[in-house]
Amino acid sequence: MSANHHSTLFAAAIEQYAAHGVDVEDAIAKARALPISLHCWQGDDVGGFEKAGASLEGGGIQVTGSFPGKARNIDELRADIERVKSLIPGTMRLSLHAIYGDFHGAKVDRDELEPAHFSTWIDWAAATRIPLDFNATFFSHPLAASGLTLSHPDASVRAFWIEHAKRARKVAAAFGAAQGSPSMHNLWIPDGSKDKTGERRAARERLIAALDAVYAESYDPATLEDAVEGKLFGIGAEYFTVGSNDFYLGYAATRKLFLTLDMGHFHPTESVADKISAVLPFVRGILLHLSRGVRWDSDHVLIQSDELADVASEVVRCTDGDPGAPSARIKVALDYFDGSIDRIGAWAIGARAARKAFLYALLEPRQMVAEAERAGDGFARLALFEEEKSLPWGAVWEELCRRDGVPTDAEFIAEVHTYAREVLARRH
Repeated sequence: MSANHHSTLFAAAIEQYAAHGVDVEDAIAKARALPISLHCWQGDDVGGFEKAGASLEGGGIQVTGSFPGKARNIDELRADIERVKSLIPGTMRLSLHAIYGDFHGAKVDRDELEPAHFSTWIDWAAATRIPLDFNATFFSHPLAASGLTLSHPDASVRAFWIEHAKRARKVAAAFGAAQGSPSMHNLWIPDGSKDKTGERRAARERLIAALDAVYAESYDPATLEDAVEGKLFGIGAEYFTVGSNDFYLGYAATRKLFLTLDMGHFHPTESVADKISAVLPFVRGILLHLSRGVRWDSDHVLIQSDELADVASEVVRCTDGDPGAPSARIKVALDYFDGSIDRIGAWAIGARAARKAFLYALLEPRQMVAEAERAGDGFARLALFEEEKSLPWGAVWEELCRRDGVPTDAEFIAEVHTYAREVLARRH
């Protein structure tokens, strides 16, 4: 599309949205300012850089595909992340897992982690202006092979994982202090049972005690925020998941933590969007993991969908129309991995879909919808939601891409293919 043609379409979009009470420039500014935390593990299929790490077996994690060109080392992963960032408009962060430390070939077990193992990430983050978030890693380790970590009946195993989580929080706090914005530390464990168990209560009591030990040390919230992530079930934990969503809702509410809501961690008929306003009054905040479950928690690449649109709209409504405000209690991150297609393309498709969803939500004629709802006019409210789908939000998205110097949708595929040909194809 020529620049002149786009300018004409964008000008028309401004007029149409103005007629619906929507300020397009305000929507663009807020969509651009919303930090979305990109997940590092899409680049190498959740491999990490631990030399002593076990396989992904035993931990509820599974990646499909072996498409050529995945990152083999920390330099390649960082180059890929920078390339992905160049394909996405708006403010980005990066979520690291503990297994992605810069260990320089040394064997460093997880209960030995120090901020020094991530010092080059801190330097990289400063140079690229990409703030860092963090995740303790409770899988791909011999002491996770049983499928139990913080709820393990062996006190020595629990102690190992408690120490790991404590050190992960310390690393995240170091990120926050260095970057001048809090690092979100997210905790998810794979603990559960494949079949019937008679020890649900005992396992959960052990988990509560372990978590209390993990969070015993307080940090300045200007440097560290903590989130706990539940799940409906995991691979090998189909019958009983110790850290279920109900469990962590109670824990987060009573311990004043963020609750992580992952779009793939619920039954397919449940609405994650509906949960946002339901739990927000009772927890410190919400960390959203945007993903796409297909039949089960498969972490498919995020795409535009009704489910994603509903989640983004609820975030905008629950943050008074400014989801990127520093005071907003809802944080947004990505969590999917697919090694069956070009990983850079998969990464960017999902991240662009997330940004599109929030732009679309910010372009909602909220005032007109609210007026119809207050008047009891259900017809007008529904009609406005339907009319919204036909408004020229695509022209606004293209304008956002052009302003941030990233490819438009028409240019996106060629850009990904160019990187694959010039960079990924050389990795053997």
